[in-house]
Amino acid sequence: MVILGHLVGRAGAAVLALALLVAALWLGAAIGETEIPFPVVAKTVANRLFGAGYPLEPLDEGIVWSYRLSRAVVAASCGSALALSGAVLQALLRNPLADPYILGISAGASAGAVSVAILGVGGGLLALPVGAFIGALVALAFVSLLALRAGRGTGTVILAGVAGSQLFHALTSFIITKAASAEQTRGIMFWLLGNLSGVRWPDVHIAVPAVLSGLLVCLWHARALDAFTFGTASAASLGIPVRRTYVLLVATSAMMTAVMVSIVGSIGFVGLVIPHAARMVVGLRHIVLLPVVALIGAVFMIIADIVSRTLIPGQVLPVGVITALVGAPAFALLLARGGSRS
Repeated sequence: MVILGHLVGRAGAAVLALALLVAALWLGAAIGETEIPFPVVAKTVANRLFGAGYPLEPLDEGIVWSYRLSRAVVAASCGSALALSGAVLQALLRNPLADPYILGISAGASAGAVSVAILGVGGGLLALPVGAFIGALVALAFVSLLALRAGRGTGTVILAGVAGSQLFHALTSFIITKAASAEQTRGIMFWLLGNLSGVRWPDVHIAVPAVLSGLLVCLWHARALDAFTFGTASAASLGIPVRRTYVLLVATSAMMTAVMVSIVGSIGFVGLVIPHAARMVVGLRHIVLLPVVALIGAVFMIIADIVSRTLIPGQVLPVGVITALVGAPAFALLLARGGSRS
């Protein structure tokens, strides 16, 4: 009976999580400059997916399906991927301030994507996600070497990440200034702040598999992540192949971050804030924590995108501005709490 009750409890939590995600996607498709009634959103999805044949205004159906729903799905994927990456990096580095943006992974991915898009690095053989992934790995290698050179403290890793982030941001700015046209410069600068305006269904086909595969890899290594929170020695004593697991999980975080950066640009603080919020809800065990992190990240990013579209009438803000307005105070709060404990 205890096992049956446990399974029922997990099934109920999964249904509740799915309902919450669907509600957020529904809101993302309905709210904007042109308000679309909620039943129209449901009928549009029924027409497109199941051929229901409801009579709808072509303009409303086009806005929901071709513009807002794909945008909401990519926003959810981006929020989940960045939040998962932050949770994994915080466990591996045992540092509550670790996330892809602060460690320079996002900046490296931006530099790689811009190199492919502006300089044509790869001779047309490299797609933007591949270029971004290579850039993320180069940035990660740079930050790791710098941290090893400076010392093995977790605080040193953060400082090395800040240095790497600034370096690759400067490299990106140099490439744009040197090689991009005025029109390209405007588009890329807006994209670098986090821009969901241009995403369509082909982007969904890249973003969703990336986040789902990353989530599966992380869940498969949930026990290892629990062990890493007590240090690499504790992980090794439990029979976990430390170096192989470490490299695999860091590469998975870099992959998820790079794919999202190549689609929507560099969005900060999601990977920093969401894991802490999730830990306050479900605790520290990663087998439970990781799905909750993915869900909260998805809902948070959809809401941030809605706010970016509606905060100023007639104007769309980069979604990275909204996440920074939430994340920067949270970052300061974490710093203050860390300082008061030391």
